[in-house]
Amino acid sequence: MNRWCVLACVLLSVGVSTPALAALNVFACVPEWASLARELGGDKVSVYQASSPLQDPHRIEARPSLVAQMRRADLVICTGAELEAGWLPLLMQAAGNRNVQPGTPGYIAAAEYVDRLEIPTRLDRAAGDIHPGGNPHVQLDPRNIAKIAVVVSDRLAKIDPPNAAFYAARGEGFQTRWQAALSRWELEAQPLKGMRVVPYHKDSVYLINWLGMVEVMDIEPMPGIPPSAGYLAELVQRIQRDGADVITRSAYTDPKQPRWLAEHTHVPLVDLPYTVGGTPGAMDLFGLFDDIIARLKQARK
Repeated sequence: MNRWCVLACVLLSVGVSTPALAALNVFACVPEWASLARELGGDKVSVYQASSPLQDPHRIEARPSLVAQMRRADLVICTGAELEAGWLPLLMQAAGNRNVQPGTPGYIAAAEYVDRLEIPTRLDRAAGDIHPGGNPHVQLDPRNIAKIAVVVSDRLAKIDPPNAAFYAARGEGFQTRWQAALSRWELEAQPLKGMRVVPYHKDSVYLINWLGMVEVMDIEPMPGIPPSAGYLAELVQRIQRDGADVITRSAYTDPKQPRWLAEHTHVPLVDLPYTVGGTPGAMDLFGLFDDIIARLKQARK
């Protein structure tokens, strides 16, 4: 009799743990989409984040551990617009998961659902790391996050119909909180309008556009090409002649050249998180924009 009791307890424990095991597996290429998936999926999703906020999202190694996670994914959320072109196709091919290939309900390329900036009129690799589909760093305009959230909520419901009502409610709640935060951010960021910015890389274009700032020049001579000593010296002269209010770099980029430029021009350098987790204050999507605005306003004083 005791043996049957033990067996019944084991079966009961397995039954209780089944919902956790049945969570929808989401593979997020970059931290911002991992954070969004957790916001919208709650405890119905298990989210795997393929890269850290301190990694260049263009250059991620397609490691065996990523292949294994891609193989078991029910939904893949990436940026698209060629941001992950150097590693994602190889990863998908190695994983062989037909349910998450581009064109299937299990794959979302977030940049496809927003208006992209800097779409080139002609393609010339001599001009640096140019993306044919436009600038892919769409997450730094919170209005884009709202649009992409609608897509993710709908896709979760399509892939997991029994929990469709749950995803719809999570999505509505997120949009309410996000729109309230958006109104607050735009009010708080009013002093930043017209701020003259010198970014390291072309990864803050959407942020600059949203906040009404002005991108006067980039530290990289061409996208993805590190500046030489001679080019940095030229930038010093240009900044001294034309003026700038702030130099910025994202958490994943090399700090040496921006720091050198700030020291030689006496223009304040601001380290921006770029994505969720890039700074201690940017631990979710809401904190990402709270921290960005706070850091830029501090430099404005």
